[in-house]
Amino acid sequence: MRFFRSAPLRPSLRLGAAALGLTALLALAGCGTPTLLAPDQPTSLVILDEQAAAAAISRYRAQHGLGPVVIDSSLIRAASYQAASNAKAGRLSHEIGGTFDSRMAQAGFGRSYAAENLSAGSATFDEVLARWKASSEHNKNMLIPQLRRIGIARVDAPGTRYKRYWALVMAGG
Repeated sequence: MRFFRSAPLRPSLRLGAAALGLTALLALAGCGTPTLLAPDQPTSLVILDEQAAAAAISRYRAQHGLGPVVIDSSLIRAASYQAASNAKAGRLSHEIGGTFDSRMAQAGFGRSYAAENLSAGSATFDEVLARWKASSEHNKNMLIPQLRRIGIARVDAPGTRYKRYWALVMAGG
């Protein structure tokens, strides 16, 4: 069985959200911040050909009149962290590794368009890409014109139901 999750497009921070975030930041000053470290769990990060993934997504976007995407190392780290967090939990959620907004801010994309696709179970990039294309929400995310940078990761967790956990993180810029 394969399972998919999609985080909707998140436009630039609104003034109210920014004020709330600043208030929370000031309240938590000195308490430490979360880091994009892999969780403690017997999982293994799979080495992917990120350039080939970006090329495949770029070809798909070009078929829809959109510009290409490029790999971003900060987004690879964010995707790796989220895939590992989901693998550790043995399920998919955009909130397991922290809120999407907080993870994007930590990756340096706090004020840009961003989206995230998650999946579990697919054995290859081609398989997960086909599933994302077939899912209306995932497909919408990949075809957002403002998204130009991506990070992708797969983490294997053999002792879990889905065995393989994918994250595609996309941002503007």
